[in-house]
Amino acid sequence: MNTSAFIFTGGIGHPFDSAAPALAGLLEAAGFDARQTLEMEQFTAWLEAEPEALAVVYALRWGMTQHEKYAPHRAQWAYTLPESSRTVLQGHVSRGGGLLGLHTASICFDDWPAWGEILGGAWEWGRSYHPALGSVQVRPRHESPLVEGLPDFTLTDEVYTDLALQPGVTVLCEAEASLTINVMGEAVAPTGWQPVVWTHRYGRGRAAYDGLGHDAASLEHPAHQRLIQRLAHWAHGQPATPVGAPADA
Repeated sequence: MNTSAFIFTGGIGHPFDSAAPALAGLLEAAGFDARQTLEMEQFTAWLEAEPEALAVVYALRWGMTQHEKYAPHRAQWAYTLPESSRTVLQGHVSRGGGLLGLHTASICFDDWPAWGEILGGAWEWGRSYHPALGSVQVRPRHESPLVEGLPDFTLTDEVYTDLALQPGVTVLCEAEASLTINVMGEAVAPTGWQPVVWTHRYGRGRAAYDGLGHDAASLEHPAHQRLIQRLAHWAHGQPATPVGAPADA
């Protein structure tokens, strides 16, 4: 029987309706039984029922208080993670469970500081930024088996820049964006090489983060696909992976 992977998804500005099924397909191909939901209550109920499952956060759900441009979207998408859900998520990882966060996961739950501690890093309002969707170069930067044999590659994505990382994370890949404008057409600083993929230990559990993955095309890029599947196996603590990398970094 396959191990379950539960995906919490949904939010504005990203095509989660097509990208989340693509992610589920990648996880299915890696041996997981993947299910997705827009509802945190469903997500945490699944985790409570199957504590050995892999928790996957691929969503853009945050308070939306930082700028009035978010005002038209607050009624539908502004979000504060309930205390009960915080307890389930934190307990899942600290007791030995696995967590995989993708792309916008680092922006989620911005009024809960523990989220960045669990994931290994988070968006920092007033400091973090990203250029508009465009050509991105990605390169492995660690000797971990998780990136063994993985080539440098180029894809279309967003590079989240100047994230606040926790001490002790293992940065596996860096990325650099070619564009220096944001989604509003405003000039932004060049990103330089940014840490975009890392692993992190929290309590007895494992968290892996991949800052790429804006859409299905990014997720299905062959090299990126292989990386995501390796991260999922590592986070879940599995002893082997069908994509050619040992589970332990």
